[in-house]
Amino acid sequence: MARDPAFVLRYLAEVEELAEDVLAARQQIVDLDVKRNRNREALRALHKDPEPDEKAMVCFGNMFIELPKAKTREMLRQDQEELDKEINNLRKELRVKVNRLYEAQGKPELKGFNLNPMSAEEMKLINRILEG
Repeated sequence: MARDPAFVLRYLAEVEELAEDVLAARQQIVDLDVKRNRNREALRALHKDPEPDEKAMVCFGNMFIELPKAKTREMLRQDQEELDKEINNLRKELRVKVNRLYEAQGKPELKGFNLNPMSAEEMKLINRILEG
């Protein structure tokens, strides 16, 4: 069965574009996760510091600024919340992109890929049930 070369090229270009979208989304998640881990390390260092009322040096781009530690902690916490939201949104988008890629390749949809983790409250309830 002969295929139209233009059709095959369009198909391959579409699959490649979808694959690049998936890889870009994954890399963005990794980059944001690295930033989130750095923030977590900074928060931990500020928490362990014996001088809580002093100031901390904070890097913003190419500058270091001295800020009160309480303000620095609050900024890092807010940044963590934003990073968590952004990572969760990217993961949701990634699921859609992977399904589109699989669909374009003629593969079946991934099973269990659309599952969401249980919340801490749900886990507590499950543990209570299991404990009796």
